[in-house]
Amino acid sequence: MTGGLEAAGDIATGALIGRAIEPSRGEHAGDGDGGLCLNCGTALVGPHCHRCGQDAHVHRSIGAIGHELLHGVLHFEGKLWRTLPMLAWHPGVLTRRYIAGERARFVTPMALFLFSIFTMFAVFSIIGLSPPAEVGNVVQVRDGMEQVTKRTEKARADLVEQRNALNPGDPERTRIDARIAKIDGDLESLKHVPSVIDLKEGEANINSGWDRLDHGIEKWRKNPGLMLYKLQSSGYKFSWLLIPISLPFMWSLFFWKRGIHMYDHAVFVTYSIAFMSLLFIALTIAGAFGVGMTALSIVGVTIPLWHIHRQLKEAYRLSRFSALWRELMLLFYMILIGTIFFVALLMLGMLG
Repeated sequence: MTGGLEAAGDIATGALIGRAIEPSRGEHAGDGDGGLCLNCGTALVGPHCHRCGQDAHVHRSIGAIGHELLHGVLHFEGKLWRTLPMLAWHPGVLTRRYIAGERARFVTPMALFLFSIFTMFAVFSIIGLSPPAEVGNVVQVRDGMEQVTKRTEKARADLVEQRNALNPGDPERTRIDARIAKIDGDLESLKHVPSVIDLKEGEANINSGWDRLDHGIEKWRKNPGLMLYKLQSSGYKFSWLLIPISLPFMWSLFFWKRGIHMYDHAVFVTYSIAFMSLLFIALTIAGAFGVGMTALSIVGVTIPLWHIHRQLKEAYRLSRFSALWRELMLLFYMILIGTIFFVALLMLGMLG
């Protein structure tokens, strides 16, 4: 129950953060020509104050609370419902129109990005896709191996006792001897487990010359469960790093073309990540409701490939061939971007 409440809080937090940076221009504000603004006293000439931006018509009812929640979290008055269909079917047109100046009509890339990222990790929390709270460290694994060895040795001793209690010509002795031989092989294998299992607490100290990094590695070794949790937490807190990391790679695909700016690439990347996050949310929920892994895998591969190609082709007005080779390069770049992002999270986790 607590995890569900926390997840719902994450969704609302992401939406409200997105709303905080989302301009309200272009949304219906209600009727209110004439009179004075209740906030700053300016004479009204339309549905909202041209000086401070407040709506001319203000609510003062319990129902208004629900309206404000829907409006603040979901942009209920139209922006979200205009943006999502475009993002799904014509992502490149959405990207190009936003860059060209149609800002009031659509949800901003960053607001949609924040909402999708927070919602994705909230859904993970609700469904239970999170790192285990306890992950065995070296000492725990060593102790577990010792217990397995003791149980195996005891089983062998019991079999030897059973065999010795039988008559020499009893055929059961042969079967027991075979079981004993198999156990002897298992015990021999246990002796050859990699020596890292036999490390004692405090051994294998890392000395990189950077005390802060060494301390972080030691914390990871002693409590990997906590570090995995911190890694997941950092994943959505620092997910925005994917945008600046991606920009140089996007620039390399278009640097010789005039009229294309870094801002254009930033809008492209941000909308693209937002869509992929929303798609992953849908696939995760579908999997929780029993949709087969084969179907999820097919959708999870084909739709992103189609979406990237379409967004490239529409946003930059490319031919099919130009969009295709750039898509192939971008798929390779995505591996590099993911690796850089993961290493950055590891460093943040160890140094944090």
